[in-house]
Amino acid sequence: MSKLRALMLLGLCFAAPVKAGLFSDDEARNSIQQVEVRVLKLEEQGKQQIQSVLDQQGQIEVLNGQLRNLRGQNEETAHGLQDAEKREKDFYVDLDTRLRHLEATEAAAAPKPADVSAAAADPEDPVVQNRAIEAAYAQVKAENYADAVKSLQDFLQKYPASVHVPNAAFWLGSAQFALKDYKASLLTYRALLKFQPDTARAPDVYFNIAGCQQALKAVAQATATLKQLIAKYPDSTAAAKAKKLLSASK
Repeated sequence: MSKLRALMLLGLCFAAPVKAGLFSDDEARNSIQQVEVRVLKLEEQGKQQIQSVLDQQGQIEVLNGQLRNLRGQNEETAHGLQDAEKREKDFYVDLDTRLRHLEATEAAAAPKPADVSAAAADPEDPVVQNRAIEAAYAQVKAENYADAVKSLQDFLQKYPASVHVPNAAFWLGSAQFALKDYKASLLTYRALLKFQPDTARAPDVYFNIAGCQQALKAVAQATATLKQLIAKYPDSTAAAKAKKLLSASK
């Protein structure tokens, strides 16, 4: 812009002798001043335009940076969701596998049916109780969970002092969980721990309680239950699995 201004002024200087007969000195000075003003305006407009372009480029760079950050955050969120879904799926697959193993063990140890014709009227007779719990457990094995829930609830009402109460309550909670009645399952497991705190199934009950809490989206409570399980029964199989779940969730 400064070169343009100098050239224009130089041209005016060369043109001055030609026009000396037409313009006075004052008129020539005024003409030069007007040209200078116009040149200055043009220079200022050019600077403003250049600055405007630079500002727009800067804004574009900022927006591009923000877009890159958003894309990165979206990718991280997508990966996080995929990992959470995989952990949840693995949790329930493991829970189902463990439950089936326990059920197979109980089936092998369950008393065999016997002739109870003479003692059928006596609810305190162990043979009567054995037949009732076997019938209920058969529903669990057959995955007739709705019938299993009814049979196991009936058993617990009829034989509250039976040695089979811990097993009946445990299977009841499992059947309720299979029916996705997570709140009822949670209540059943908690009642089992309350009235049978020394049951051999306690570690598995804690593990299943955590499963119910996870299903109910109470993640913090599920984590606390798993930690409680590890603290109470550190050498149990359930505690080992709880440690794996907690490590996977970090």
